[in-house]
Amino acid sequence: MLSKYRLEVGIQAMEHLIHVLQTDRAAVISLTRDDKKPTKLQPCFSSFRERIRVFLDSEIIGYALDTLYNVISNDLEEEEQEENSAKQVDDLGSQFTEIFIKQQENVTLLLTLVEEFDFHVRWPGVKLLTSLLKQQGPQVQQIILVSPMGVSRLMDLLADSREVIRNDGVLLLQQLTKSNAAIQKIVAFENAFERLLDIITEEGNSDGGTLVRVLVSPTNPPGATSSCQKAMFHCGLLQQLCTILMATGVPADILTETINTVSEVIRGCQTNQDYFASVNAPSNPPRPAIVVLLMSMVNERQPFVLRCAVLYCFQCFLYKNQKGQGEIVSTLLPSTIDGNSVSAGQLLCGGLFSTDSLSNWCAAVALAHALQENATLKEQLLRVQLATSIGNPPVSLLQQCTNILSQGDKIDRRIAENLGEEEQLVQGLCALLLGISIYYNDNSLENYRKEKLKQLIEKRIGRENFIEKLGFISKHELYSRAAQKPQPSFSSPDHMMFDHEFTKLVKELEGVISKAIYKSSEEDKKEEEVKKTLEQHDNIVTHYKKVIREQDQELEELKQQINTLTSQNEQLQATVTQQVSQIQQHKDQYNLLKVQLGKDTQHHNSHGDTLQMNGIQTEEMSKLKEELEEWKNKHELLQGQLKEKDSVIEKLSSSQLEMGTPEQASQISKFGGLEHHNELQKNATADPMLGDSGATAATSSELEGRLEQEIKELKSQVKALSEEKESLKQQLDSSSSTVAILQDEKSKLQREVAESKKEQDDLLVLLADQDQKISALKIKLKDLGVPVEDEDDTESGDQGDEDEDGDEEEQDENAVNQELGLNKLVIKSYHFYKKPITL
Repeated sequence: MLSKYRLEVGIQAMEHLIHVLQTDRAAVISLTRDDKKPTKLQPCFSSFRERIRVFLDSEIIGYALDTLYNVISNDLEEEEQEENSAKQVDDLGSQFTEIFIKQQENVTLLLTLVEEFDFHVRWPGVKLLTSLLKQQGPQVQQIILVSPMGVSRLMDLLADSREVIRNDGVLLLQQLTKSNAAIQKIVAFENAFERLLDIITEEGNSDGGTLVRVLVSPTNPPGATSSCQKAMFHCGLLQQLCTILMATGVPADILTETINTVSEVIRGCQTNQDYFASVNAPSNPPRPAIVVLLMSMVNERQPFVLRCAVLYCFQCFLYKNQKGQGEIVSTLLPSTIDGNSVSAGQLLCGGLFSTDSLSNWCAAVALAHALQENATLKEQLLRVQLATSIGNPPVSLLQQCTNILSQGDKIDRRIAENLGEEEQLVQGLCALLLGISIYYNDNSLENYRKEKLKQLIEKRIGRENFIEKLGFISKHELYSRAAQKPQPSFSSPDHMMFDHEFTKLVKELEGVISKAIYKSSEEDKKEEEVKKTLEQHDNIVTHYKKVIREQDQELEELKQQINTLTSQNEQLQATVTQQVSQIQQHKDQYNLLKVQLGKDTQHHNSHGDTLQMNGIQTEEMSKLKEELEEWKNKHELLQGQLKEKDSVIEKLSSSQLEMGTPEQASQISKFGGLEHHNELQKNATADPMLGDSGATAATSSELEGRLEQEIKELKSQVKALSEEKESLKQQLDSSSSTVAILQDEKSKLQREVAESKKEQDDLLVLLADQDQKISALKIKLKDLGVPVEDEDDTESGDQGDEDEDGDEEEQDENAVNQELGLNKLVIKSYHFYKKPITL
């Protein structure tokens, strides 16, 4: 009754209830303190009356806390939710919470009451604080955060030995730490993890209870649920749950909860769904777990809650699982039906032909989830033919579903003003189906074009009446319950009306159907044009997406090539750097050797020495040139001799061709030779009686022997000449390379000579300046009265002058001599440094 008059109680009694908490709390504290330290001024009460007073105060505080909880909380019973709209409930809870926390002292007082060990105070205090966090979480969190030891007081709830308070304390901490990093850190430092794990251990870990479904609930954030699902698969929890699922002798309530748990563990997780598809029941022959569960779903002798759990498990198995959808639908297609075993498709079709309305509903909803967001499978199912009975023609799957819709309604459809709620719902569903036929109409059938259907609605029903009937669906109580969460939770088969996914579809279609009904034909034409334009645009976008995808692929390949070339460039740069350092080392070694070689050679201090050195190099070069010229002359002479011999051979060959037989001519032309021709002439004149043929016959063998010998000699001469020619070429090449090297050295020496001349000129200028300075110094010394010798005597002054007297004069003279000696040292070092190096 309190919740029915929640608004009145909250407005009139909240202030008085808070006052009760303040005054009776103070009375309890004073009595307990007086009991420990009695004074003379305090009246003496018996212990019996004191205990009753404390108990009565705690009971009053508990009632006050419980009343405040009922006023602020939105956790109402189902029958109360039917009478109050959800929006009104949310507004009342938020408004009363805002009034309560407006005075921060009220929250601080509540934290103090939660510390009391008395069950009548602590438990309603925990529930009230949890409700405050649900309604105004950030504001209450901030008050608790600034309260002294606020979080630590609530952490003590986990150590309570009473299970009810401990469990509600866990729920309180869950609301307290939600989206608040500061409180989360404090709770972590208060050893919250250790305490929670201790509770898990005391409760038998995952052996029963509710710790698992909370972690994978569909209402959790998707990322958190996905992580928990993966962890449950890797730790083997899903495997254990499937073992319980397929075991025999499991009680119905435990089996139902296990099925619901498996459902949410596999929902939307491809890895877990694939594993569940591979699970087989321990039967002979083995059957897939999905088939065994569907057998229970279409069996009307099974408990109602178990059949609902199996339907939820089937829905979760197909949720975002196109692979699983294809496997289920494939069992319906003619080419894949196996008559020797029962398949999932056969069980679903059997449910559609069952006389049990619950089996019809579950099978239809299961098939709807097999087609969810999968146009390819929808087209395949249109080809499915079902055999109704022996001797009757088969019907299509779509036709059978239509028959169920047409025969399922047993309501007397009388058109009256006061229609029943079920009749309104049926009319709303009919309006939805008709609206879908209009919205998705492609005008392919002349008699059922979009415009004709709209005219039919306008003339027979009326647009406003049609929209009103369409709105009956979303206003229905069963629609609201089904839209709250994916799991089908029905108290009885009579409440099995809507599926969660169907409610989402209705929400999407209600608005677009309403707009489609009020559109004119011109607007429809424009919309069709817009659709075509959008389709063209989508095609263009798809094309460009493909181009962009290809370009991205090319860019990735080019990036890889760039990375490869960059790495190669870095390697080459490192190699070049290494080679440069090696070249520099070689240069340093060369310079060092050059300096050492200069120290070992004889010092040359004059320009004449350099010229003499250059003269030696020039003389050697001239000798080499003369030798080269001689070799060239020899080569030309040999070439001339070879040409002469070739010409003689050619003349002999031509003359023999004119005088001798063809056989001899061929031999002579092949080998040739002056001696061969003379010998033939002698033989011909010695015996004229023989004639040409006789002479040839008599001397052919001898001539052949001589010809062969002459040929061998000529070959040996030609070979010797060729070898000599090759050796001359090699010598010529060697001489050319030597000349090139000498010319290079000559150019280097000439450059060094030029540099030496330039530096010597600079040195002469420097020496001239030094001479002027020395002359000036001599003049100054003479002015000072110091005797100064001539230049010849000064040059030998470094050996000392024993005839001079006086310390001051000797010091001045030594100074001058030191300066002159320094100049000589500079000149010597210059000659040493610039001395040519002989290589």
